Parts: sequence; C-alpha cells; structure tokens
Amino acid sequence: MLQEINTELREHIIPFWKSLRDDENGGFYGLLDYELSLDKKAPKGAILNSRILWFFARAFVELGDKTLLEYADHAYKFMKTSMLDKKCGICWSVTYDGQVLDSTRHTYNQAFAIYALSEYYKACGRTEVLDEALDLFYLVEEKCRDDGGYLEAFDKNFRLLPNDKLSENGVLADRTMNTALHILEAYTLLFEVTGDAAIKKQVGNRLSELLVTINNKIYDRDKKRQEVFFDLEYNSLIDLYSYGHDIEASWLIDLAVNTLGEGYLDKGIEKQIREMTLDMARNTMEHALIDGSFINECENGVNDTTRIWWVQSEAMVGFANAYTKTRELQFLSAVRSIWEYTKENMIDKREGSEWFWQVDEKGNPATKPIVEPWKCPYHNGRMCFEIIERLKKEL
Repeated sequence: MLQEINTELREHIIPFWKSLRDDENGGFYGLLDYELSLDKKAPKGAILNSRILWFFARAFVELGDKTLLEYADHAYKFMKTSMLDKKCGICWSVTYDGQVLDSTRHTYNQAFAIYALSEYYKACGRTEVLDEALDLFYLVEEKCRDDGGYLEAFDKNFRLLPNDKLSENGVLADRTMNTALHILEAYTLLFEVTGDAAIKKQVGNRLSELLVTINNKIYDRDKKRQEVFFDLEYNSLIDLYSYGHDIEASWLIDLAVNTLGEGYLDKGIEKQIREMTLDMARNTMEHALIDGSFINECENGVNDTTRIWWVQSEAMVGFANAYTKTRELQFLSAVRSIWEYTKENMIDKREGSEWFWQVDEKGNPATKPIVEPWKCPYHNGRMCFEIIERLKKEL
C-alpha cells in the first residue's frame, strides 16, 4: 500500500498539478472540466491557489526536489501580486489575469493563506514569508472574531456579509465548524514554524482557546460528533452529521494538541479533547465506513452515500492516526480498505486527469470538474504525505 501511495503521489498527483501552471498570466489554471477541457480564462480562486502553494511547498519539504520549490515559488508570486493585500488580507477570487473578481474577505480563506505561507516558509526559509503569515494572523484576530469566537464573511472593509460561501443545506450560518477547524489547522502550523517566543505564545494562546471552544461548544458529546452550522450563540441550525469533517478533525485536533505541548491546556480539558478525537474516529467508523469506503454525511437521519475524493483522503489519515494511538487493527484495516476503494473508483484512469470529485454508491463518477476553486491537491496530496509518514514503520 505505501509503495502504491508513493507512486500515486510522485507519478500522478504531482505531475498533474504541475501541468496546471499558467506561465502566461501567473498562478495555476482555475478550471479543468469533467471532459478534461481546460479553460485558461476561468477565474482563479484564492483557496485553490493557497492549497496549491501549500502542496508544492510540503512536497518540497518531504521530497527535496528543487523543481517542487519552483512551483511553490510560482504560486506564491501570484498570491502576493494578485490576491494578497497587506492591510485587508486575501480576497476570494481573481480573474485569469489576476484582477480582483470577488473581494470578499472570508475567515476560512485567510486561514488557508496562513497555512500555505507557513508551509512555504518551512520550504524557503525567507523571513518575509513568515511575516506575511503573521500579518494575516493578527488581521484575523483583530477583524474576524468577536468575544465568542470566529465569524465568517466580510467585505474588504471588514463589514459583515451573509455567509453564503460556507453555508449549505438550506441554512445561513453565523459560525461554522469548518472555519473553526481550518483556523485550528493554520494556527497549528504557524505555531510550529514561529521562532520568536513572545509571538509563539500569542499564537499558542489563541490555538488553545480555539481547542476549548471546539471541545465545549462545537462538539456534541451525546452524539459524539461535531455540529456544523451555528448561530452566534453556537446553537446548532441543522441536524447534520458531516462524517468527512469529523474524521478530518479527529487527527487535526490531535496534531494541534501534540504541537502545542505542555503549558497551554488544562490537563482535564486535554484529556477530554483526546477522548473526543478517538470517539469521533470510532463513531465515524461505525456510521460512515460502509462496504470498505467512507460515505459523505447524514442529514436528519438520512445518509448521503456519495463517496467524495476529499472524504476518502481524510478518512485514511484519520484512521491511521487512530491506529497509531490505539494499535487497534480495525483502524489499519479501514485505511487499507479505503485505499483499495480509492484506487478502483476515485482515481481517474484517463490520461491528463487526476481524481474524480465524487462517485455514487455504485462507483459511477459525477460529471463534476477535475479542477475548480474547491477541487485541489490539498486533501489527496496530504493523505499521501501523512500515510507514508505515519505508517512507514508499520507496513
């Protein structure tokens, strides 16, 4: 399995995303449809560009191939010149040639820029890059939160907007689990790479506060799941069990706690959090692992049995994480079965393609784009890095 995943990373995922580089207008092309028709003039989403920057930076850190750093450099240049404003953060999207198209400042988007810049700093070591990540951290803390936690969508002047970009299933949320999770992810990496002790403590304090918020307000202990969409007081707006986000959170939260180390979390809270992450892994295994693959979500008690590319990826990492914590073979078996399913059903065998966005319960792919603002190398690329690292001594 590890050799197959290594081959998938090196010989399929990396070459595919290299092929999306736009040398004429900068950045990477924003749309490759299901028929593999490339639209060179499609808008370029900042989330996609951030995730591509993160991917090539992480690939360089892991593999040491200098050409990978060149691709990260290319993504960074486009972010800095076309998407990032020192005073008001990163926009939502730009045109194919780098003109601002949607100036929305979304907290989720700032998080991915922090995540990408932090990884890029690990790769290139340039202080200016870390400074840009820290500028965004301070911006988020000043503009994108209230006393209760993180808010969602703003205009360029940080006046609140309706959160239509990260609300689904018929609700409009004031707060979302998804934004909180990816702020957590970004701050974890920023904490890791920050050397200045005083700044590190600032980041660590915010990260620990967010962990407590997730533990106390986002996680439902009775249902052993995270709630997804909230009003300002953290009242859940919908009966939705997002299996993919829960298994993703199970390992990202553990990573955050491990990265923080001693001195930030009360021991009792830390114990609750570690129990929470294992409970989420066990609960998703019970409810979402069906016929060797991982289904999408459950709304009002009805399962959506779609298999989605990022959900399979995060499930593999989440179960690998649970295995290393418990040594329970059921988790390792789940990683193997999802990988076998992914090989047969999620990976597109057509030349010039990558992974399907989703397939139905019979394995038939939906005709959704192979690349678009949300379809990226972040989930499946990260799965490859994480599984190879976590299980290399096990298999």
